[in-house]
Amino acid sequence: MGTNNVIFLEVLEWFDETGREIVHRIPEQGSGEIKFGAQLVVRESQVAVFFYNGKAIHAFRSGRHTLVTANIPILTKILSIPWGMTSPLRAEVWFANMKTFPNLKWGTRDPVAFKDEQLGLIRLRAFGIFNIRIVQPLLLINRLVGTQGIFTTDEIEQYLSRVIVSRFNDHLGENLDSVLSLPGRYDELSGGLRARLQEDFAHFGLGLTGLYINAITPPPEVQKAIDDKSRLNVFDDLNKLLKMKAAMAFEKSSESPDGAGSALGMGLGFMMPGLFSEYLRAGRSPEEGSLKCPECSQPVTDDTRFCPQCGHQLLVFSQCLHCGKNLAPNAKFCSKCGHKVEAAAPVRTCQKCNTENLFDAVFCNQCGEKL
Repeated sequence: MGTNNVIFLEVLEWFDETGREIVHRIPEQGSGEIKFGAQLVVRESQVAVFFYNGKAIHAFRSGRHTLVTANIPILTKILSIPWGMTSPLRAEVWFANMKTFPNLKWGTRDPVAFKDEQLGLIRLRAFGIFNIRIVQPLLLINRLVGTQGIFTTDEIEQYLSRVIVSRFNDHLGENLDSVLSLPGRYDELSGGLRARLQEDFAHFGLGLTGLYINAITPPPEVQKAIDDKSRLNVFDDLNKLLKMKAAMAFEKSSESPDGAGSALGMGLGFMMPGLFSEYLRAGRSPEEGSLKCPECSQPVTDDTRFCPQCGHQLLVFSQCLHCGKNLAPNAKFCSKCGHKVEAAAPVRTCQKCNTENLFDAVFCNQCGEKL
């Protein structure tokens, strides 16, 4: 029944026919003259908040409730003549939908910057879905809804999506080293991001019941680089397969009594030194075959004591504990900073717990106090 009739009492109830309304106000336009004795019907999935004279009076759970105001049928209209037949005793009811709203979408409108340890600075796009429900109806109405008559998921989805993207950028930078390790970590990233967002949503009286990352996609040129890296891995495995097949063919040829087998074995025999030499080269670690001078970065051999390009000492006997300069075997003072050569590394003692820390440490390893 209407909220501005003169004679009859109101029966206030609300049905969400769209399935996307979070809160709904009665009356939808402005406030009403809800009368003394009006009946309020609240469903199991709802909470109703009664506002009277601009203030929240009470929050009603499921059931039928009788509202108490100073608006009396007919009499109030007569007494409100000085106000143009409009009662100054204004009232409204807010219905809050307490169900879970699933499948809300979030995503990066613009790519976010991410510093990848292997690929450098790249830009990523991400999107997914999240679920929310109302935890504190009055807090939601006062902080987010305001005086809107109807508030739906379409109106809140865009704002919450921006909040998620902002936290997603920080969370990704702290918990992911490279996009190459993304497969298998979506659940872990989703769980951490959800925990990070709980406080943000709680400020508006909302609870984040679920958050899922559907995809994190780098730009096309980075995707092409990842595909090229995968192809290289395939070719490397293929090369190993061919070598194994050649070795098996060589073994079988040695068992063949005819001349063809001998000829094949001879040909493979000429090939084997090259195959084994390549295998031995591949078995060496990158550090063994690509030593570089720490001063000028030019390649040097394993047995080099001084860099042939800049003369830097490569065979280190000792280093200065203050500046890291390589020292001669019998040096008493550093040739770079002038400090006396010390037998033990200097330490910094924590003033709180007396724990010895590295000389350049900023925080104590034992108690965490700043040194």
